[in-house]
Amino acid sequence: SYFGDKSSCVESANTSNLTSYSSVQGLNSTYIGRTPLSSGRCGCRSCTPLMGHSTTSSSAVSAHTVSSVIVAVVEGRGLARGEVGMASIDLKNPEMILSQFADNATYAKVITKLKILTPLEIIMSNTACDAGNTTKLFSLITEHFRNVTFTTVQRKYFNETKGLEYIEQLCASEFSSIFMEVQSKYYCLAAAAALLKYVEFIQNTVYAPKSLKVCFQGSEKTAMIDSSSAQNLELVINNRDSRNGHTLFGVLNYTKTSGGSRRLRSNILEPLADAETINTRLDCIQELLQDEELFFGLQAVISKFLDTEQLLSVLVQIPKQDTVKTAESKITNLIYLKHTLELVEPLKTALRNCNAQLLKAYYNSLEDKRFGIILEKITTVINDDARYTKGCLSMRTQKCYAVKPNISEFLDIARRTYTEIVDDIEGMIKQLAEKYSLPMKTSFSSARGFFIQMKADCSTLPNGQLPSEFTKIMKIKNIYSFTSADLIKMNERCQESLREIYHMTYIIVCKLLNEIYEHIHCLYKLSDIVSMLDMLLSFAHACTLSDYVRPEFTDTLAIKQGWHPILEKIAVEKPVSNNTYLMEGNNFVIITGPNMSGKSTYLKQIALCQIMAQIGSFVPAEYCSFRIAEQIFTRIGMDDDIETNASTFMKEMKEITYIIQNANDKSLIIIDELGRGTSAEEGIGICYAACEYLLNLKAFTLFATHFLELCHIDALYPNVENYHFEVQHVRSSTGNKEKIAYTYILSKGYTEEKNYG
Repeated sequence: SYFGDKSSCVESANTSNLTSYSSVQGLNSTYIGRTPLSSGRCGCRSCTPLMGHSTTSSSAVSAHTVSSVIVAVVEGRGLARGEVGMASIDLKNPEMILSQFADNATYAKVITKLKILTPLEIIMSNTACDAGNTTKLFSLITEHFRNVTFTTVQRKYFNETKGLEYIEQLCASEFSSIFMEVQSKYYCLAAAAALLKYVEFIQNTVYAPKSLKVCFQGSEKTAMIDSSSAQNLELVINNRDSRNGHTLFGVLNYTKTSGGSRRLRSNILEPLADAETINTRLDCIQELLQDEELFFGLQAVISKFLDTEQLLSVLVQIPKQDTVKTAESKITNLIYLKHTLELVEPLKTALRNCNAQLLKAYYNSLEDKRFGIILEKITTVINDDARYTKGCLSMRTQKCYAVKPNISEFLDIARRTYTEIVDDIEGMIKQLAEKYSLPMKTSFSSARGFFIQMKADCSTLPNGQLPSEFTKIMKIKNIYSFTSADLIKMNERCQESLREIYHMTYIIVCKLLNEIYEHIHCLYKLSDIVSMLDMLLSFAHACTLSDYVRPEFTDTLAIKQGWHPILEKIAVEKPVSNNTYLMEGNNFVIITGPNMSGKSTYLKQIALCQIMAQIGSFVPAEYCSFRIAEQIFTRIGMDDDIETNASTFMKEMKEITYIIQNANDKSLIIIDELGRGTSAEEGIGICYAACEYLLNLKAFTLFATHFLELCHIDALYPNVENYHFEVQHVRSSTGNKEKIAYTYILSKGYTEEKNYG
């Protein structure tokens, strides 16, 4: 099933220069058997050279909301193998993100980037999955993303020349500097060409010219956290219960808008690796904490914003077919746009007396004259009191009377007719109430339209039943909902009248939108400001609930009395705090101690504090200093994996191999036991070999183990430190039994415990 003729061009004078982008000659033959996006996440499809097949993933970082991101991935061939281009677009946010980078044989960067995007659908070239000749990248992506719809299209659609043309046509002039960046990035341009063609095909809409935000992200300036580390550290999903908020995201998420929440999530999964940017964020949080008026003033304004990104997305899409639904949606979104623009002034007022560099920059961005220009254009056509309201009937009324009177005579007549019908319905229900002496009142729902509702006991009704002229009777407790034949007819007349109103309003709205398009780019800035402020307010809010401290950035990892942020949220009492100290000449710490003494919690705590510092949040400690980590690796947990047919030992080996292949001098590596899935001798041998390799790097490594033999490695390597968690042996009052009391305190040296159970 398709949404209409795919070979037609956009029939709009304003989009005539889009012909090259919107004509989809021959696409039908390419996508034979393709089900439209709206028909579900994963319709199974047969694999033909043109068609993809669907696969599914127990992705570590599955979306916390329904995903709407489509990604195109293409890899270089021959000598350029390993050079990967990606283009992604969120159907709810009109921003296209291009990336191109060189990756190694494990394709760690590609997989990590895809896990962060949590795509709804991945598009690749059909040459990547030719029978018997699938590329390694294709196999890895299908393995990692098994419940993501996977589609392949002909290689000819991955065309870098077309990609650059599309970007020139669609990119908003504000972001035109992107051309300089991507002109020679052939792979991401090729991915962009295939992506835009495909999105148009499945959505049956095209983007208005000069309306998209296009940005290029290399893999620099952000730290990489692989998906298994994100899972082990419970960054955005709790391992026991995915709906549970006991995650780092849950601890920091006090955001008021969906844009802020999305931004926080992507920052946690991909923290910054640039101290200057982090410090500008920390300055803002410090000011928000010191200035209570600023904090509450900003929070009050930010919480009134709707989803600005989704609003923008709908505004810049031009539907190929006009239906009542598209008309209604455009009118609603124009009202939302007015509501959003009216909040710019209060936001400026809240930011007026700020001192932090970033907040000042945001205030200056809001000085943009275009916000006023758009609002002025809207208010010449739209009623001043048309605004976003809750409740379907009140919102329907807002849409009906959105356009000012005397702009269109026919519209005014249609609205009068609509009012008369609604009044007639009210009058009719009153008459029925008098006729039967029953407490009937008019109700409305978007599914049923107008219907009658009344609160009455069965005993008060004649013969315990409603009169025979009432139909579609529903009873919930003592509330009856019903309608009558006359009311159904009136509802139909009402709907017809509404359709006319929407159609005429839509024509006026489209004309208005065409005038607004050239100024719309300032809204990208606004949505960016709102989501960023929302995230910073969220960090400040989290700080007020606990004694967090501002981190410093040096070449040392030093945490004085730090504690686990998620454990603090769960525990009744504040967790026991501990010190951490690593530097270049002392960069490898071995931690021992009995089971349940606190080793795993301590290791996770250090990784979480490092991530919190690098996203610009304050950290749970008395004092802390961090070295910027370019990658964070963890090897935690003792599970096997039935899905990939990997035993516990196999999984451990895969994880440590991944760390050894990808770690560099600026990494933070956390290993919670290694070599437990095999015999003790082999396990110690493997641990020793892994430690000796990691000791040659300048990476900061924390290694928890039960193999006490490993502790003697400090005699050979001066940069190794041994620490252990203390336990106390307590005799019971009768004196015949000995119990272990856990102190959860970290001390120098290795554990003296002999009985490890």
